[in-house]
Amino acid sequence: MRAIWEQARAAVATAAKKPKVRKRVFTVLGVFLILQIYFVREILAAELIFCFGFAILLALGGLFYVVGAIGERGLDLTEAGVRAIAPYARRGYVAIEDLSRRSFRSAHARSESVQ
Repeated sequence: MRAIWEQARAAVATAAKKPKVRKRVFTVLGVFLILQIYFVREILAAELIFCFGFAILLALGGLFYVVGAIGERGLDLTEAGVRAIAPYARRGYVAIEDLSRRSFRSAHARSESVQ
């Protein structure tokens, strides 16, 4: 294992002494570094876009929840109002029904033309 390591080290040292190889290695490392920086920036931008998207969905969900809660509260208040008005409505309905059952003629049977 040590022999392979020594051979690789010697090959790298020999290649590093040549200016053409050194220039190509630095170019490849520079391109790799620039691409890494670019991809990190792209990932951060994508995460920021997803963050805004989820924030909008959260706001819409909260809005729908508030509207639903207000609607339920309105139904509760409406039910209380109906319970308060119901006896008066029943009395009115019974009075109208009573008036409709009475004969119109019997109410006016004692008029002068009938007698």
